[in-house]
Amino acid sequence: MLRINVVTIFPQFFEGPLSLSIPAKATAAGSVEYRLVDLRDYAHDRHRTVDDYPFGGGPGMVMKAPPFFEAVEALGARAPIVLLSPRGRTFAQADALRYAAGEELTLLCGHYKDVDQRVADHLATEELSLGDFVLSGGEPAALAVIDAVVRLLPGAMGDHDSAYTDSFYGRGISAPSYTRPAEYRGRGVPPVLLSGNHAQIERWRREEGERRTRERLTPPPEPGAIDPPD
Repeated sequence: MLRINVVTIFPQFFEGPLSLSIPAKATAAGSVEYRLVDLRDYAHDRHRTVDDYPFGGGPGMVMKAPPFFEAVEALGARAPIVLLSPRGRTFAQADALRYAAGEELTLLCGHYKDVDQRVADHLATEELSLGDFVLSGGEPAALAVIDAVVRLLPGAMGDHDSAYTDSFYGRGISAPSYTRPAEYRGRGVPPVLLSGNHAQIERWRREEGERRTRERLTPPPEPGAIDPPD
């Protein structure tokens, strides 16, 4: 069984999604256990404060280090301990496979302007991002990581082999998929998929995957200057 710990100021954010679809099936199969930890339980003032003004000044609030350290220590959590952060390395399928093969995964969700850097440097063993954009908090990123991981666990998917034909599983982008009807609003399915020739179909899928992988790796055009919102 994989134990997934999530340290967050919004544990209720996860309650609905983790009770549905594949995350719930993985729980029912006994493949995963979720522990949602409210970071505010490790704040020691009457307001349960987990943030403060940044040293050196500047806008926004910074999440304090002590509640994160105390929460992880109370869990007795072992590596990997992952801080979700825009500064982190981009999360990839190889990470999902590595986590799915382990026994425990702890996800630390930041919020507000930033998290005290001592959490990244001295508590987290990894720092991961979903990409070059900023979310309102680490919760959506943590949920994406959880979903990518638990779908690889036994009992999570009805057709477990399906996971191993996905994009990024030992390959680049997978080929596109089609299903019935064979023609819809004048738009048809590639004829090779209706041919019954499995060798040709496999070749088409490989070539389409390679082509789309190349296209995906092509840098986007340089954007024009964007004025910040008022």
